[in-house]
Amino acid sequence: MAYRIEYSDAALEHLNWLPKSQQVTTLSAVSNQLEIDPNTPTRNKKRLRPNALGQWELRVGNIRVFYEIQQDSKIVDVRAIGIKKGNVLYVAGEVVKL
Repeated sequence: MAYRIEYSDAALEHLNWLPKSQQVTTLSAVSNQLEIDPNTPTRNKKRLRPNALGQWELRVGNIRVFYEIQQDSKIVDVRAIGIKKGNVLYVAGEVVKL
């Protein structure tokens, strides 16, 4: 059974900080990689240590999508979207530490 993808208001704001081409790429990757099996670690998906952004991270090039999984209701809750430059993560133009 497929998971439903839901974006928080903050994640939608973060998405608007990206150029249009990266928005399309990110939305496509989220749909393709998180609807079927969001909780299996892969090369681009990993579980994170406890932090304020989310339990899981999806890498899409230099874009990072942070999400949580609600198993009982089959929902993937996208909480934040940022850009990784070197060792620094920018979310909505601000530096964020994990």
